[in-house]
Amino acid sequence: MQPILSPATQGDVIDAIRDAADKGARLEIRGGGSKADFGAPVDAAVLDMSGFGAVIDYDPAELVLTAGAGTRLSEIEALVASENQMLAFEPFDHGPIYGRPAGAATIGGVVAAGVAGSRRVSGGGARDHLLGFKAVSGRGEAFVAGAKVVKNVTGYDLPKIAAGSWGRLAAFTEVTLKVLPRGRTQTTLFAHNLTPEQAHALMARAMASQADVSAAAHVPAGQESLTAIRLEGFGPSVVARTGMLVALGEPDFQLFEADEYKAKSFWTLVRDLTPIADGRPLWRVNVPPSGGCAVVAALEPLGAAWLFDWAGGLVWLSFDGDPRLLRDAAQAAGGHATLVRAPADLRARVCALHPPSGGVAALEARVRRAFDPSGVFETGRFLEGQPRAD
Repeated sequence: MQPILSPATQGDVIDAIRDAADKGARLEIRGGGSKADFGAPVDAAVLDMSGFGAVIDYDPAELVLTAGAGTRLSEIEALVASENQMLAFEPFDHGPIYGRPAGAATIGGVVAAGVAGSRRVSGGGARDHLLGFKAVSGRGEAFVAGAKVVKNVTGYDLPKIAAGSWGRLAAFTEVTLKVLPRGRTQTTLFAHNLTPEQAHALMARAMASQADVSAAAHVPAGQESLTAIRLEGFGPSVVARTGMLVALGEPDFQLFEADEYKAKSFWTLVRDLTPIADGRPLWRVNVPPSGGCAVVAALEPLGAAWLFDWAGGLVWLSFDGDPRLLRDAAQAAGGHATLVRAPADLRARVCALHPPSGGVAALEARVRRAFDPSGVFETGRFLEGQPRAD
């Protein structure tokens, strides 16, 4: 059994990484472990970052928060909510997706995995809100990137590179994020029993309007399909924009305002993927919104269950067919597919991340080698250096 290393200071992290590099060992960076089953099974020592689990600085007036990478996402969300603010990219805890209780996700893990929820379509992703960070590279060198200000134009934009890198470049010890005011009023409009094509048309119409839509999703499963459009902001503005959307939907679509309970339930089931929680491999397909229907048309006849988020730009699929068919469908629609959840044997032979083109793969490898020349963070999670079945 591999050891668990529990650093308490940045110096401890440096020592652990340098020691691993000297020994030719590998380290799996882990916060709360909510995404531990993402990618191939790993046999490496764990670098447990939960010792960096405190909010370091929060300035509501400046809309900036700094926290240790091991700080629980739930703690941060509760803190900013107390000031009527939010993480606008709407990150979420992967625990329920893997059949675990929510509560383990950390802010460092969220940023490292580039996690964003339904508001991603309007608020941007994790990398758009990461102002700066402190980290230790695979060289065992501490460094700082970005700054604790909303505008930073100096140096390389390392936050954009590090967010979504899945811990293959460096171990975050501290992250600084932009926060935004929370809308005082939230309203969700539903349209019932639309086809995928109709749902896409409605969501596209809403997103192209001046209604300032914060989220749009479509769930075909259950007793009836629901297409949802969410608005947020000050009360009078939301009321006016609601009327705008209802009129915009006519005469093709009838939009109805949902009560608070039904709206909350809908966005929760989209977040936790409840309609497609059937135990089969779970895939995430990112495409231009116009490509979502093509992916569904190709895979639904093969048994795939699915739902749309991000106005159709994100297709979640439960699918136990040939991974090549799914990735071919994603690529044909101009996108890529990620294997989020699957049995260990499938994860051991199918890379979780969509295989990049040759040029992109070479560039990614060069960036990783620059940060981690000894491959300390190359744990095999993404089948590095192995023949892949996809």
